[in-house]
Amino acid sequence: MFNLADFCLEPGAPDADALLFVDAERVVARRTRAELRARVDGLARALAAHAPKGARIALRMTNTPAMAEAFFACARAGLIAVPLSPQLTLEETTKLLEDAEASLVLVDDAAHVPPQRLGPPVTTPDAVTGDGKLPPTHDEDPVLLIYTSGTGGRPKGVLHAHRSVRGRVPMRAGWLGIEAGDRVLHAGTLNWTYTLGVGLMDPLSVGATAVLYGGIAEPQVWADVIADFDIAVFAAVPTVYRRLLKYGDPATVRASRLRHGVCAGEPLPAELWRAWRDATGRELYEALGMTEISTYISSGPITPTKPGVPGKPQPGRRVAILDPETHQPLDEPGAIGLLAVHKSDPGLMLGYWRQPEADAEVFFGDWFAGGDLAHLDEDGYVHFHGRADDLMNALGVRTSPLEIERVLMRHDAVQDVAVTSLPNEEGIELITAFVVPAEGHAVDEGDLKAFAGEHLAAYKLPKRVIEARELPRTVNGKVQRKRLGALVAEG
Repeated sequence: MFNLADFCLEPGAPDADALLFVDAERVVARRTRAELRARVDGLARALAAHAPKGARIALRMTNTPAMAEAFFACARAGLIAVPLSPQLTLEETTKLLEDAEASLVLVDDAAHVPPQRLGPPVTTPDAVTGDGKLPPTHDEDPVLLIYTSGTGGRPKGVLHAHRSVRGRVPMRAGWLGIEAGDRVLHAGTLNWTYTLGVGLMDPLSVGATAVLYGGIAEPQVWADVIADFDIAVFAAVPTVYRRLLKYGDPATVRASRLRHGVCAGEPLPAELWRAWRDATGRELYEALGMTEISTYISSGPITPTKPGVPGKPQPGRRVAILDPETHQPLDEPGAIGLLAVHKSDPGLMLGYWRQPEADAEVFFGDWFAGGDLAHLDEDGYVHFHGRADDLMNALGVRTSPLEIERVLMRHDAVQDVAVTSLPNEEGIELITAFVVPAEGHAVDEGDLKAFAGEHLAAYKLPKRVIEARELPRTVNGKVQRKRLGALVAEG
C-alpha cells in the first residue's frame, strides 16, 4: 500500500510547523504537523462517508490552509482531487466539472458560488461531516486530476497516481536543495501543479515548512516575506524575479537568510539570472517540466548553472531526444528533437483523462514526449527550443521564438519581449516581436532589427517590432503567444 498524503505528512516532529499561510496584513495561519495530520484525517473520513474511492472532488478554493487540507484529505480518502482556479468563470468551471464528473465541489465560501450553476453539490470543508472508512490505496491508484490547456481550445485533464510524489524525490538534490527545518516560500497558488508540488508536497515530505501567501502580490511583498519569515528557498516564475528586481528592493533579499531561489514555468533569460545574482548575492536555479511529469531537467546545488540553459536531467531520470518523425532516440549531441522521458519514471502521469487519442500523441514505445523541442550538448545540458506547436513557419522556414527572444532580451532598451508569427495583409506569416521597453527607453524598430542581425541569421530576424505596454500572461506568468495577435487588433 502507498498513499501520497502519508508520504508527505509523516516526516518531521509533530510539534514542528508544517504550514504557514501569510495574508496581506502579515497575519499568519499556522498548522503544526500534528494539527495538519489531525485535520486531514478528520476531513478524509468525512469525505469518505459521502463519496466512494476514485470519485472526483473539485477544489475551487483560494490560497488558504483549507485548500492544502482538502487536497491531502482527498488523497487520504482514496479520492481524486481536481484543483480549479477560482479565477475561472462559472461557465469555464462548469465545463470542467462536467468533464471530470465531479461528485462534490469544495469552496472557501459556498455563498459565493451558486450551486445550481455548477451541477454537483457545493459546500465548504467544515460543512462536510461523517466518519467513513478510509480505503487502502496503492501506487497506481489515481489521486490528482489537473487540467491544462489543450490544442483546439479543449482543456486536457492530466491524471496522476499516488506514486507521482515519489517521482518528485530527484528534484530535492537536482534542483530544490530543500532540507528538514527549512522554510520554503512559493509565489504561486495551490491550483497550479508547480505550487502544489514545490510549494506544498516537497517541503512537507522532507520535514520542512511550506509558506504560502494569500494577499495581493506586489513585487516588494516577496522580498519582505522572505526577510520577515526566514525563508530558505523561494520559488516563482522568472517574471516574479524580474518584477522584484525592477519594482522591489533587492537589498531586502541580500540581507535575508535566503539560501537560493528556484524558478520554472517559462525560460529564465541569462540576463535575468545575472541581474538576480548581482543584486541579491544568491543563486537562482532553473527547471524545465510540464504538468504531465512536473520538473525533470534542472540546475541546482549539484548541477552548476549554464546561463540561458535549464540544466541537466535530474539524478535517476532517463531522458532522450527523439527524432520528430521516427520517434527513435538521437545519439549525436546538438541534434534537435522531441525531449522525452522514459515511461518508467514514477512522476509520469497515468494518462489524459478519457482522451485516448491525446495519449497516442505523446506516448511512443517506451518514451513520453509532450511536445518540447530540445538538444543535448556535449556536457549533458539540455537546451530548450520551445514547444513544437510554438514553432513559427515564417517564409517557409521553421524557427523557434525563444531563440529570438533571448537575443532581444540582451538589448538595453528591452524590459520584456515575446515573439510570434503573424500574417500581413497578403496572408504571409512574418516574425513579429512585441517589446515592452525598459524604463527610460523607447522602442526603436531599426535599432532592434540591427541588433538582432548581429546575432541571428537573416531568416530569423523579426520583420516587425511592436511596442507593448505589457505582454499577455497567464495568472502563473506564462506568455500567452496566441493572444499576441489580439494586441494588434486592439491597437
